[in-house]
Amino acid sequence: MSRPILYDYFRSSAAYRVRIALNLKGVDYESRSVNLAEGAQKSDDYRAINPQGFVPMLEIEGLRLTQSLAIVVYLDQTIPDPPLMPRDPADGAHVRAMAMTIACDIHPLNNLRVLKYLKGELGQPQETVDAWYAHWISEGLPALEAMAAPHAGDFLFGDQPSLADVCLVPQLFNARRFNVPLDAYPTLLRADASAAKLEAFTKAHPDKQGSDQSRTLMGSQQEQAQ
Repeated sequence: MSRPILYDYFRSSAAYRVRIALNLKGVDYESRSVNLAEGAQKSDDYRAINPQGFVPMLEIEGLRLTQSLAIVVYLDQTIPDPPLMPRDPADGAHVRAMAMTIACDIHPLNNLRVLKYLKGELGQPQETVDAWYAHWISEGLPALEAMAAPHAGDFLFGDQPSLADVCLVPQLFNARRFNVPLDAYPTLLRADASAAKLEAFTKAHPDKQGSDQSRTLMGSQQEQAQ
């Protein structure tokens, strides 16, 4: 069986989620960087294998999987241990709802292509772009705190990491980058602190990417991006 290949970018929140999931599942994979800041995702070579031109994309078992939540669910279904979703349907719906609050409601509004459009095509100053970013995080996190609190333990649902935590950790990383206050979210902070004790999460951190010289790069990693 060939080694899975993750088309990645170190500061992509969606790719960060998949790195966490791969680590939790114990998958040895190759990371190939697609530099979003330099537009490598729009290249003919990358579009030929991923017409949408986004990261992450995971090549595994002869498949090319896109969209971070779809990839994480695939990993959870094909590598059952440790589970990232509760077996109970109601509990599973709750975990998915928390994950989607981040992945579908908060993150898309703060995606790099949105921020570039605000600053480039619409001519907004950086201060306005930063305020936009912080606003949508601050809109979403109170609801997530309220959703998580009744069933949280060390993590957002109980005492083991779930799909919700896989989404939470990258989002809080971004919140801190933009100096969004987080003190009002003790449940989220507790889950984030619990995740920081696990190697699967720490190895996936953006600051830990790029040191492996065997990585195949599409563009440099000198610029920073969402």
